[in-house]
Amino acid sequence: MAFTHDHVIRFHQTDAAGVMYFAQGLVLCHGTYEASLQAAGIDLGLFFGGGEVACPIVHTAMDYHRPFGCGDRVTIHLTPVRLDQSSFEVNYRLYGPDPPQLAAEAITRHVCIHAQQRRRLALPPELDNWLDRWS
Repeated sequence: MAFTHDHVIRFHQTDAAGVMYFAQGLVLCHGTYEASLQAAGIDLGLFFGGGEVACPIVHTAMDYHRPFGCGDRVTIHLTPVRLDQSSFEVNYRLYGPDPPQLAAEAITRHVCIHAQQRRRLALPPELDNWLDRWS
């Protein structure tokens, strides 16, 4: 079951043409990622706080099918997929308002590493639980 998160596009997220600035799409996706971690019981302060384990993004891509404007409600569906014992990807589908239609798709790929030694690690149990919950 995918995790779902809503967001309303704000003026500061738009460009001179009045549409959401392209880089803001990944900001929305990462916000949804953070919300899904928190909903699964992961402490964001510990997860992103410089501990021994880090899960940096090593690849990302985003395709837009229609623009978002100021005031548009965006519904983001997040589905994580395990790639191997130390990596996963997150698929995002962004839906626009009235009627809801697919407006953008994105992917982020993450690798779990020891933060200081920069070597791969197996995903910690809390990420295993997160993957199981939202896959």
